[in-house]
Amino acid sequence: MTFNALVVDKTDDGITQVIETHTDAQLPEGNVTVNVEYSTLNYKDGLCLTGNGGLVRTYPHVPGIDYAGTVEASDHERYQPGDKVVLTGWRVGETRWGGYAQKTRIDGDLLVPLPDGLTTRDAMSVGTAGMAAMLAVLALEDHGVTPDKGEVLVTGASGGVGSIATAILSNLGYEVAGVRGLADTPGYIESMGASRVIPLEDLSETTKRPLETETWAGCVDAVGGDMLARVLGQMNYGASVAAVGLAGGAQLPATVIPFLLRGVNLLGIDSVMQPFENRVRAWERIAKDLPLEKLNNMIQCANLNDLPTLGKDILNGQVKGRMLIDVNS
Repeated sequence: MTFNALVVDKTDDGITQVIETHTDAQLPEGNVTVNVEYSTLNYKDGLCLTGNGGLVRTYPHVPGIDYAGTVEASDHERYQPGDKVVLTGWRVGETRWGGYAQKTRIDGDLLVPLPDGLTTRDAMSVGTAGMAAMLAVLALEDHGVTPDKGEVLVTGASGGVGSIATAILSNLGYEVAGVRGLADTPGYIESMGASRVIPLEDLSETTKRPLETETWAGCVDAVGGDMLARVLGQMNYGASVAAVGLAGGAQLPATVIPFLLRGVNLLGIDSVMQPFENRVRAWERIAKDLPLEKLNNMIQCANLNDLPTLGKDILNGQVKGRMLIDVNS
């Protein structure tokens, strides 16, 4: 049988994006064949769709850094036909065939069984951003952060990672302070569960003081840069920051003083190469602790035909919320 795939290619005229009809013979190597149902659009996808950033090394290529679907055939001991599965990370969509196709084939070790309580649509409504957010929350928990310890800060609280982290933390009983961006919709961060909103300008400027008043029991930071440096000096003694993004830059103009005098922990969160056991733990907690109804207002739906335009839009900051890609519509 044939299926559709969005293929990115490099030609003399530049990067092209064309929906092509493929057969199973064109699928990549692997021991599990998956009928893809949903994927998403992330910033990395925009880079791969447009040929920017050097993420795609070999053309022609099928992008899409995550997907969820149903197993069609399997030679892997963990999966049987009919099983629901989800994939994020492992450089899928960059160096491996991605989710912008109605069918794919992959090494089953890279897949995760979809936990009870989640549909494939739910999984991609969350996607890579939700996986990263949940890993950040788990890291804070593993380092002793509990709701009774005090207020938890979420930077970039209107973005994909920040929104989902706010919703999870609030649902777990934390008091959450979300940092508002310049173009944020009024009331949005509160709708995700934040008990108060911090103006961007309160944290965007650096300070010469390495330590400020102890304010936060924990932090999920999706911004990095100057804001992360500022937040480190405001953490409670022994508190932890889970660093999961760099929207504000990759540089960290900070000192070691918060680490030495307050025992602050800076926890790096990687969602690409996480071991299987950590992925299973994260997805099971997403199914249990993320109130999916809070995401309804941030989800937009699109299909394969929309992706060439959306890839450019997301790089220009013109895509808000979560973009769900129905590859079969």
